[in-house]
Amino acid sequence: MGITKINLSRFDFTSIRLAVLCAQTENLTTAARECHLVLPAASRRIRELETAIGSQLFERHSRGLKVTPAGRVFTRRGLALLQELEATFKELYDLKLGVLRHIQLFAGSAAIGQFLPPLIAKYSQTFPEVQVDLEEQVSGQVVLALREGRADIGVFVEGANAEGLETHIFRADELVLIFPKGHRLAGKLPISFADTLEEQWISLNPGAAMLQQQMSAASAAGKQLKLRMQVNSFDAVTHMVASGLGIALMPKALALPVLKSAQLGWRPLQDPWVHRKLMVGIRKDADVEVRALRDFLVLPSQNAKTASSKKK
Repeated sequence: MGITKINLSRFDFTSIRLAVLCAQTENLTTAARECHLVLPAASRRIRELETAIGSQLFERHSRGLKVTPAGRVFTRRGLALLQELEATFKELYDLKLGVLRHIQLFAGSAAIGQFLPPLIAKYSQTFPEVQVDLEEQVSGQVVLALREGRADIGVFVEGANAEGLETHIFRADELVLIFPKGHRLAGKLPISFADTLEEQWISLNPGAAMLQQQMSAASAAGKQLKLRMQVNSFDAVTHMVASGLGIALMPKALALPVLKSAQLGWRPLQDPWVHRKLMVGIRKDADVEVRALRDFLVLPSQNAKTASSKKK
């Protein structure tokens, strides 16, 4: 691959961190301060780094720094390298505490809000030597993280392109319409999604399965989704709707507990696509620990316990 031709003695983590900070702040003085370096030493490190790489990372001008295409590549890879180093030291420290394995679990808001916390807690109690590190992402990013190796296991809404991954059904949920009390769409009978499209909508950020489903359904109805705001979480969706900024869809299990306190109403939808499957996915080369967690999450008894706990 040519990597053996690189003189690694010309690189150090301080210089890599300095370059990443320069790209993030576009200011050498600020980056030098963050790295506890005097300005001349920081400037020299950047020049030496550029010489070692053979490419200019930054364009210098009176207002600061401008990242070059080579600088963007180096920043992306350098940041990943620094994050990997930090994770390595964390895992080494955790070894002293009896944690033998970290499993990176990426999941969407629906899975985290409705299902995952008690399951992770039970797994951690049963297998204290395995630490499950949870990161919330939209479904598209969950699948991407699996493909890139940043996630060991992922939970996402069915419909994301999971080709090449091993997938199993995790849970099912239902999306319902939520709106401020007294809204014109209030009613008990199911309503068609197409009949709501004259309203202003609040939804999740790009990559969220729910947003993709909404836009596809609007397109099928020959209309556009009047998307007013996009936010990161269902909690933020609730606050936006409660403020009268629009209507939204939410998983029923998340919506019902907050309706009264947020002064919201809800209504079921007629459309079949609101009944969703949540999937759990792993790579085909996943090791035995990852497969064990996957099997635990999809175990029928876990589904039964979750259902019974909701009834209580």
